[in-house]
Amino acid sequence: MAKRSYKEKDTWKKKRRQEYLEKKEFRYYIFCEGQQTEPSYFEGFKRYIEESPIYRDMVLIEIEPCQAETMRVIGKAEKYVKKNKLEKGQIWCVYDKDSFPAKDFNGVVHRAEQLNQINPDIQYHAAWSNECIEFWFMLHFAYYVSNNHRTEYIKFLNDKFQELGIGKYQKNMKNIFDVLMNAGSPKLAIRYAKRIIKDGEGKTPTEIAPGTTVYELVEELAKYLPEDKKEYFE
Repeated sequence: MAKRSYKEKDTWKKKRRQEYLEKKEFRYYIFCEGQQTEPSYFEGFKRYIEESPIYRDMVLIEIEPCQAETMRVIGKAEKYVKKNKLEKGQIWCVYDKDSFPAKDFNGVVHRAEQLNQINPDIQYHAAWSNECIEFWFMLHFAYYVSNNHRTEYIKFLNDKFQELGIGKYQKNMKNIFDVLMNAGSPKLAIRYAKRIIKDGEGKTPTEIAPGTTVYELVEELAKYLPEDKKEYFE
């Protein structure tokens, strides 16, 4: 039997990938500013959903660590969509305010709105945290509205984790999803985050400090979790 050429193999892989994508009715492409913390967190959703006999053949979740900030995250998302010729799916940009300029932090939301006018089947979303993802993690344990530096959020998590006997909070924790789900309350985190966004109605993302819209992506993905995990979020 003749061996396939490199070009034939590449074509075959692309065809198989296209067939794989077409089987998935719900598609989520998550572009994370960070290389470890955010991807590790969303990998928890991906793992449980792919283990679900109900949703594993219906839901596609792809997580792309970008190692880029604010506008560069959505820029990478746009390039990915174009390169892979995506025709359907939700594109989520997960990024932090940190010390980046307000025009860049707010700009992702504006750019997403522009892109969403082009193709109704490809919709972009901004899951931002002001000032960092750790604020979303904190809300699993307490309603917090003090606009402090991210070092204070990490200190809060360290103290809380040690109090619960979990150990020290680390940005590269592989089990962060399970820790927050079991030791904290995703249900309360969603409620608290919504309340903060509602109180900041009419303000830009930069002006809502602290604040986060990560809960919007969390609610989307939680719909497909197994029942015994879903109950933590609803």
